Parts: sequence; C-alpha cells; structure tokens
Amino acid sequence: MLVAIGACYLDTILTTQYYPGEDEKLRATNVTRRRGGNCPNMLEVLQQLTFHESTVEELPLALITILPAKSSIASQQIKSAFGTRVNLDHCIYREEFEEPASCYIIKSQSTGSRTIVNYNSLTEMTLEEFTGVANELGPKARWFHFEGRTPEITLQFIHYLRKNYPSLKVSVEIEKPGRQGLQELAEEADVVFYSKIWAKDLGYRTAEMCLREQSTRVHKASLLCCTWGEAGASALEPNTGNFVNVAAYTTENFQVIDPIGAGDTFIAGMLYALNCKGKDWDLSKKLAFANRVAGMKVSQEGFAGLDRALASFV
Repeated sequence: MLVAIGACYLDTILTTQYYPGEDEKLRATNVTRRRGGNCPNMLEVLQQLTFHESTVEELPLALITILPAKSSIASQQIKSAFGTRVNLDHCIYREEFEEPASCYIIKSQSTGSRTIVNYNSLTEMTLEEFTGVANELGPKARWFHFEGRTPEITLQFIHYLRKNYPSLKVSVEIEKPGRQGLQELAEEADVVFYSKIWAKDLGYRTAEMCLREQSTRVHKASLLCCTWGEAGASALEPNTGNFVNVAAYTTENFQVIDPIGAGDTFIAGMLYALNCKGKDWDLSKKLAFANRVAGMKVSQEGFAGLDRALASFV
C-alpha cells in the first residue's frame, strides 16, 4: 500500500485571456470546479496507472487528509471524486466545519501560467491523530508520501514511522519557497521531489546544481528528483552519483493547455515507476516516463486518461 498525506482542496479555476491588473474588471472565458490538492492530484493519476490492465503488480492507495464534517456536502463531493480506487477510510474529519479548504486559481491563456490563492480554516493534523492512523496502515503499507506541509509536525510524523516501521519507504515533496523546515524534511526522506521555484529561491541555477549540492546534505536519500519546466526533469542517485536528465516532453503541435497539477503528475509517474516497475526500468526510463505523464497533463484539461502514457511508452 502507498499512503499519501497532504491537504485536499476544492479548486475553482477561472480561465482569462490575461492576468487582470489591480482594480481591473475582467470577464473569465471559462470556470471549472474540481477536487484539488497536491496529494489528491497525485493519487488521481497514480490510481489510473496502477490499475491499468497491463500493470503486473497492483498497488493499493490511501489518502490521509483533513476534511470538514463527514456529512458535509464538501466531504461527500471529495469522496465521490475519487471513486473506489483510493481508500479514504482513514481521513480525519473536523465536525465543527462545513467548508473545505479552498483554492482559487486564475489561469492566463496568453502566458499559460497560473496564479493561486488558498484558503483553509481546518486545523492541521496532530501527531496523536497521525500515529493512530499510522498504526493501522503501517503494517500493511510499503510507502508513505508527504506533501511538504507544516514541516515541523511532518518531521515528527516521519520520525514516528522510522522508529516503529523502519522498513517503510518515505518520500517528500519540497515545493514552497521560504517555508521553514523543508530542508530538514528532505534530510529524513528516502526519495525527495524538489520544485524549480524552491531551488531557484535558494540560488540554484539548474536542476543539476540543486541535486548535486543537496546530495551532500540528504544522507538517507537514495533518489533525488527535480523538474525544471522547459529544461525538462532531472534525477540523481546520491549513493552512486548517477545523474540523468530528460528533455521536456513535447509532440507535434504541442500546446500548454492546463499546467495545474503537472508537478503532482510527475510525482505520480515516478512513484508508479519506483513501486511497480522496480528493476525492470532503469533510472533513465523511470524519469522519462514520469516526465511524459507530466507533459501529457500539461497539454490537456484535468487529469482524465493519463494512463494512456503506458500504452505509448516504449
């Protein structure tokens, strides 16, 4: 079982021709509402890949997240958005709240980029809440993946897993610039996913520079990954020094349609490759696959049908 721990949002996405200036009125060309959040997005893609008919080994999936009241419309919408392929039995409900965490996104057609504003009044998961769930899932799980959120408490979660379930693999996403404690999280993980914006904020000019310098600090990690937009994606195995870079995925007449969740999709592709392909694929092939799935995501609205990456990948 692979268990993901992170926030779950309801997204409202406004598509505009360009970003409005301050105090400007602008009509949106489209509005979309869907379930979002880094780990939920990742699981939405991963469930497609792991349940694909050509997959030899099935990997059960579970999400641990904070939701409003169990009977609330928002919680019911979120649960129905996943269907039955992601186990939500261990989610934690805040019964005093009806509103979910919310994300408002303005997507510019002229630049292909997006601006995100989050709102979340739900109190964060406590160590006691996490350990209760971890004790239920730990004996059945092989992998725990953490969004790099509330690093101080997340670090306690990881320490608990290391002490009580030492055979588990742990991965973390290091994404938001300026968030204190992310470096300490990276130093406790087996696999680390770095974002371009975090790396650039620390002065790294390339993905390779980021990964090679980080490899001197993250002594428990067996794999480091970093996506770099148009420069593609890179991965480094600190124990061997094996470094791989793949170019950004593109096809004839490729267009950037919806970049929201591309990073989450990359992580899904890599976790699929690590857990389901193992030694059958070398690092270069694993990275190329994750990069392909993420590129396909960018060229379409939403996450549906991304398992077709398996059929087209050789």
